[in-house]
Amino acid sequence: MDENTRTHSVKIDNRKQITVTAVDDVESFDEEKVVILTEMGTMTITGADFRISRLNVDDGQLIIDGEVDEIQYSDTIREENSRGFFGRLFK
Repeated sequence: MDENTRTHSVKIDNRKQITVTAVDDVESFDEEKVVILTEMGTMTITGADFRISRLNVDDGQLIIDGEVDEIQYSDTIREENSRGFFGRLFK
């Protein structure tokens, strides 16, 4: 593991809250689907009534409240010049 690589972890509490670490950016977000760019690839979380309660890309932590139904990874790693949802929102 590279010295600059953060440890990626996912913690789900009673399917009502999910905490993800090593988050680089949030690609897209709505009440039923969140697409997250992590150091381990793209992560998609589906469910209902999602609300971001904490996002800190400096330390790579994301906490989402809502009903978690599914988590899926893809091996797609974001290109350096690509910016996620919040990166485009806060130019």
